[in-house]
Amino acid sequence: QVQLVESGGGLVQFGGSLRLSCAASGFTLDSYNIAWFRQAPGKEREGVLCITDNARSTTYADSVKGRFTISRDNAKNTVYLQMNSLKPEDTAVYYCATSLTSYCRGSDRFQYHYWGKGTQVTVSS
Repeated sequence: QVQLVESGGGLVQFGGSLRLSCAASGFTLDSYNIAWFRQAPGKEREGVLCITDNARSTTYADSVKGRFTISRDNAKNTVYLQMNSLKPEDTAVYYCATSLTSYCRGSDRFQYHYWGKGTQVTVSS
């Protein structure tokens, strides 16, 4: 059974950093993509970044370029989202997801069929 569990969210001040983790179980992560999405109150779920099986990353949200990075540790079956220089507009629930393909399938949430339950990130001004 495919499971994704996010962790690492919390309350952080403007300009601070957080590292989110996405722990996978029920499948071997090293052959598949993982994407990070986020959803702020009253807004659509937005694709943030994605990483392929061979660790190539794509940034979907222009607002995070130069601040967020994605990485993977296949030995730990975990993908990370490092978030630096956080802003209040980064406040959202962050989700990891996979389409169980090696390549990333863009920023369309409907291309990803397995999701975690999310972790809340709140950035205070």
